[in-house]
Amino acid sequence: MLKLTDDGAKITLQGQSQAADNGLFWFGSALLIGAVAVALAMSLLPDRLAIGALALLIVGSFVFNRKRQQRKKAMAGVITNGVLWVRAGELVHDYQGKREHIHLTDGDKMLLIGEQLQIVDSEDKPKYHISGFDSLQEATATKAILQGQALTKRHVNIKMNTDSDDS
Repeated sequence: MLKLTDDGAKITLQGQSQAADNGLFWFGSALLIGAVAVALAMSLLPDRLAIGALALLIVGSFVFNRKRQQRKKAMAGVITNGVLWVRAGELVHDYQGKREHIHLTDGDKMLLIGEQLQIVDSEDKPKYHISGFDSLQEATATKAILQGQALTKRHVNIKMNTDSDDS
């Protein structure tokens, strides 16, 4: 839903919710299972193998956490839900009580891909991917406002109620 404001627009995005990041749950579960396995290995296996099992647990935890951080970083530029406050050269994204201010640089370009808006830097590397617009017109309006074009209300629909008691 698009609402024009004095200096831009307020857009409510209705996209698909992102998959919940329950990586912390899986990390904790794997760490618990690994810790039990290492404790069992320390009591049953010789010292060298027990130390090897502990080292394997530490390396596995490091790799898992690294992969989770990479996924989190990749998803940082994806915007599908929430409210966008759009002004010339700037976005404010409100979602689940978090507010992110996004300032665009002169080299940033906006690309319309269907009903989605992609913002890329001067080297054509994607910075943000915004989806969840109600229509192509909302995505087009967002692009226009970000580029500094002023939008005005051209058509106003007025619906008048008439009383049928005038017979």
